[in-house]
Amino acid sequence: MPEKYFNRQEAEELLPVIRKSLKRAREQKQEIDQLDQALARAAARIMVLGGSLPPYHELARTRGERERIGTQIEQLVEKIQETGCVVKDLDEGLVDFPALLEGREVYLCWKLGEERIAFWHGLEEGFAGRKPLDQPEPQDPLGGGKVH
Repeated sequence: MPEKYFNRQEAEELLPVIRKSLKRAREQKQEIDQLDQALARAAARIMVLGGSLPPYHELARTRGERERIGTQIEQLVEKIQETGCVVKDLDEGLVDFPALLEGREVYLCWKLGEERIAFWHGLEEGFAGRKPLDQPEPQDPLGGGKVH
């Protein structure tokens, strides 16, 4: 069970802080991806060239930079999650907020780029199961008004 349940207003009040930290963490994740590609290319060159001496200092610097950025990402994600929400996917910028909807545990679902929290999903459904929070009430197909 989560320590805190959010209502929509409480979750949306956190979005400016979460948005800033999430954007920075995503930028740093992209840097790590580039460093990983550089390390993979270096490893491939070493394999192809066999007996040649690899650029140890450059590789050590790249690994150190990767580790430093990884630590920063962990700190940013931890800062976000300390609010009580959950970072679900850093690449996509997905964040879930534990909530109660009609007595049922759900997640309010937000994606970086969205202005406000407009969706929710069940605990086991994930992003693909998102449903609108402001879904209109169904209408009576015979024109008699709203179905209750």
